[in-house]
Formats: sequence, structure tokens, C-alpha cells
Amino acid sequence: MTIHHDKMAYGKLASLTEDFSADRLNEMADALNGRSEREKMLAGELYDPADEELSALRKRVRQLAKAFNDTDEDEAEKRQELLRAMFGKCGAHIACEPPIRFDYGCNTEVGDCFFANFNFVVLDCAPVKIGKQCFFGPNVTIAAPVHPLLPQDRMMRPDGRGGVFDYEYAKPVTIGDDVWLASNVVVCGGVTIGSGTVIGAGSVVTRDIPAGVFAAGNPCRVIRKLTEQDKMQLPNE
Repeated sequence: MTIHHDKMAYGKLASLTEDFSADRLNEMADALNGRSEREKMLAGELYDPADEELSALRKRVRQLAKAFNDTDEDEAEKRQELLRAMFGKCGAHIACEPPIRFDYGCNTEVGDCFFANFNFVVLDCAPVKIGKQCFFGPNVTIAAPVHPLLPQDRMMRPDGRGGVFDYEYAKPVTIGDDVWLASNVVVCGGVTIGSGTVIGAGSVVTRDIPAGVFAAGNPCRVIRKLTEQDKMQLPNE
């Protein structure tokens, strides 16, 4: 059983003995709760990205990505093996054109029949979920990380080991089934894109986009609903 200790309670008790700072109270509570920086990151809380576990996970996926990006066109089996090692979860019939880059990879899942064109970048400091039958054009970026707005919160600070670090947090991204992201689309943290939606080239998606629409722009906004009038006459139909 995990006991979550109340930070304010520590403050009341501390006033009877000594004057603990807010940072000290946070350290005490986190130590008793036994929560790792990885757990804080995935919970959307401030965390230290210089943590050893997180650094090791980033190193692992970047080594895998380099191996994938260095493959030749005739190494399809090797590409599949490397892709499945990078994604946290993936369906059948997935393909990505090199190069690709991840922050962690293990926090990203994709459904069946996923395709990403050249230069697919996923900064998956929070969970990234992508549905089935999704097509991404070249230079698509999914950016879950968020930095504090005020410089005094965002600035680098000593880590006690001779280096520096900064506090970051992240917000999850969810993309439904049958979504097409055209070239150079950026999807920001905290966004949900509904199933069957198309995002136009060069869009920056900063807020939720509903299902079944065409949306575009910076910031991205709904242009119109997709209807049966958009249906194309396919061969042999």
C-alpha cells in the first residue's frame, strides 16, 4: 500500500520545531512517497529530466533510432524489428521513413496500419496514443513537453553534482483512428484530435480538434466538416 504524505501537514509540524523551506518540504514528501522522476513525468508533474533512469531511457531509444535511420531500403525486416523495439506498443503493418526521433519511444503507442513519412519526431515525455489507420506526412512533430512560463521557474539550476538541470513537465497527446496529419504539422502537449480528422499542412495544433473535420492554420482551427461529398471514386468501386 502506498501512503501519500501531505506536504501541508509537514508544514504545520515543522512550525513546532524548525522553519523548513517549501523546497525542503517537497523533498521530504517525495522521499516518503518513493516516487521516481519517471512517475512524476508521466503524471504531468514537474520533474528532473537529468535523472539517471530517464537519461538511460533516452540513450536507449536514440541508439535504436540511429540504427533505424542508418538502414537501407532493402532492410525491411530490420526496420520492423527496430521500430517495434522503439514504440511502447504498436499494431500490425506499421512503417516509418527514416529519419525518426523520439525522446523515450516507450511512452508512444500506435495502432494498426500506421505510416509516418520522413522526419517524424515524437517528444513523448507524456503518453502519446495514436490510433489505427493514421497517416503522417513529412516533418510531423508531436511535442508533449511544456516548460514553465516564468524565467525564474524555467532557468537551469545546480544539481548538486557539478552540473545543472531544469524543471519540466508534459501533457499527453491523443490522436484517434483514421487521422491524416499533412506535412509539417506540429501537435502540442495536451491536445486530442478526433477520429477521421484531417489536419492541413503547416498547422500548429494547440487545442483539441473534434472528429470528422478538416482543420488547418496556426493556431489550427476547424475549417469545415468532412462529408460524403468528399468521397472519391476509387478503382473497382
